[in-house]
Amino acid sequence: MNMAKTLSPTAFYFFIIIVIFLTTPILGSCHIFSRTSSLENLRLNQGNLSHLHFYFHDILSGEDPTVLRIAASAVTNKSKTAFGFLAMADDPLTVGPDPHSRLVGRAQGTYGSADKNEVGLLMVMNFAFMEGKYNGSTLSLLGRNEVFSEVREMSIVGGTGVFRFARGYAQAKTYKFDLKTGDTVVEYNVYVMHY
Repeated sequence: MNMAKTLSPTAFYFFIIIVIFLTTPILGSCHIFSRTSSLENLRLNQGNLSHLHFYFHDILSGEDPTVLRIAASAVTNKSKTAFGFLAMADDPLTVGPDPHSRLVGRAQGTYGSADKNEVGLLMVMNFAFMEGKYNGSTLSLLGRNEVFSEVREMSIVGGTGVFRFARGYAQAKTYKFDLKTGDTVVEYNVYVMHY
């Protein structure tokens, strides 16, 4: 027996609305795109401010360079700023300026010349730490690096592990630059809020 034939049209539509109303919460809870979460439930009600200090070794010379040029534009070699070049790095991060000092992590990512008028690099790097309580954690850096400025400031836009929900900034200062090889040691002071 067909239910639509036994119910009046008004009763049938009322029945359909009730069924939809009752099943929507059940069906809707299966696939949730977004919901609001309490910071207390995520244990994010108190943050930490960490200051990390390390040296970044950008090595272009020798048999085992840590940075390689991976792309260039048609105008890169004619540009006074090497505009359009792109490099991939896997640079050691150490506690001291000596490349043989204790390794605390690696800077892995890309940088490229993004300014036609002065030397300004776009930096997209992950600092992958391998020391102490930061072992396995990362910080993500994104920003403009005006390499001839005494101190450059770039954003910390995120992190993983100990640095989940990280935000902050990094200050970079060239410690040593070899004109012949292009090898560079950069001192970093990173200030980061995390939970």
